[in-house]
Amino acid sequence: LSCAFPSTCWIRVNQREDRPSKKSYCVDPVNYLLFFRYTMIRFFLLQNRQGKTRLSKWYVSPPTSSNGTTGEAEKVRIEAEVHRLVTSRDKKYTNFIEYNNYKLIYRRYAGLFFTIAVDITDNELSYLETIHLFVELLDSFFSNVCELDIVFNFNKVYSILDEFMLAGEIQETSKREILDRVKFMEKID
Repeated sequence: LSCAFPSTCWIRVNQREDRPSKKSYCVDPVNYLLFFRYTMIRFFLLQNRQGKTRLSKWYVSPPTSSNGTTGEAEKVRIEAEVHRLVTSRDKKYTNFIEYNNYKLIYRRYAGLFFTIAVDITDNELSYLETIHLFVELLDSFFSNVCELDIVFNFNKVYSILDEFMLAGEIQETSKREILDRVKFMEKID
C-alpha cells in the first residue's frame, strides 16, 4: 500500500490493529491528532438541583472569552449556564442539548444531574450509557450512593472517574475491572 504523505500512518476503522486491512485509511498524523482532539469528551459535570457542582472534570480547557476572563472564571460561568439549561428543561424533551460548539448529554438521578459535553457529531446514546455506567460504578462502590458520599469522598469519586475515563476518552467499560483497580489503589494507600 502506498501513500501520498511521506510521514503517514495506517489507521484501521476499529483501531484494534496497526497493520493495513480492507478497512484501513492512510491518514496524515497531524490531521489524525486534530480529528481526535475534537471528538472527545470536553467535560464531565455532576451538579445538584441547587446548582452546586459536586464533580467537575475538564478534559479540554474552555474557550477564552472576549472580555478577558480567566479559565477558572470561564469554567464557573459555563457550569452555571449548563445547570440553568439542564434544570429548566421539561421532562418531555430529550436529554440532549446543543450548546455552543458541542452537545450536552445529561441524565438526572434523584437530585443529581450528570452532564457530559461532547462533539456535536458524537453518538448521544452511547454517552447516556456512559453516564449510567458511571452511576452504577458509584452505586457499587459506595453501596447505594448518595450526594453526601460524593461530597465527603470526592477523591474516591475522582479516582473512579479517572479509571473510567482518561484524557477525555472512555478507557475501560468493565465495571468489575474498574472497581478492582480502585480497590487495589485503596490498599496501596
